[in-house]
Amino acid sequence: MAEVDLLRSLPKTRRNIEKRAEEKDDAVVAIARQFGRDYWDGERKYGYGGYRYDGRWRSVARDLIAHFGLKPGMRVLDVGCGKGFLVKDLMLECPGLEAFGLDISHYALMHCERETVGRLHLGDAQSLPFPDASFDCVISLNTIHNLTRDGVVVAMREIQRLSGGRAFVQVDSYRTPEEREVAVSWIITARFHDYPDGWLKAYAEAGYTGDYYWTIINR
Repeated sequence: MAEVDLLRSLPKTRRNIEKRAEEKDDAVVAIARQFGRDYWDGERKYGYGGYRYDGRWRSVARDLIAHFGLKPGMRVLDVGCGKGFLVKDLMLECPGLEAFGLDISHYALMHCERETVGRLHLGDAQSLPFPDASFDCVISLNTIHNLTRDGVVVAMREIQRLSGGRAFVQVDSYRTPEEREVAVSWIITARFHDYPDGWLKAYAEAGYTGDYYWTIINR
């Protein structure tokens, strides 16, 4: 396993931490965790506040392609692909790359980009519906933390099973008590979050040997 920041080129999102903390309650969390229209395209308090394609993932796609040495004909899976923007950009950056996605959100998949139609699957990260070693690379960005800790271990085993360790996972984390306080104020869908050491213990339990990094929420 190696810690590597493969999302470093992604534009930073402006977050109003105080407003999110004021608006967040059990009802808001319950709606957000349905991952329906409210989460993707509803009010900001439920999630993205409008998630639209703008090409920002193309630079991330380039970094992933370079890091894993991806070439036309290879197969890549994005676990937690949402509307499939990264899947689209992977194919744009490497024509001939066989990129696919999986997400639990029916709404997101029904609002995908035309280029990804037929490439996105409805499913759960804890039970990936593909044979062993069926992908050259598996990616999961800011998704696995939406599971319980037990679910995290299961999902990481699934990613390992499909990829043989040629994988990259990024999740919510924090390095200091101050960062944890900010993260807890902002997070609405994550069922498990921890310091890096806690995540690495879960990865080790799963036998995961791929790469990883953290989403640190800052004010």
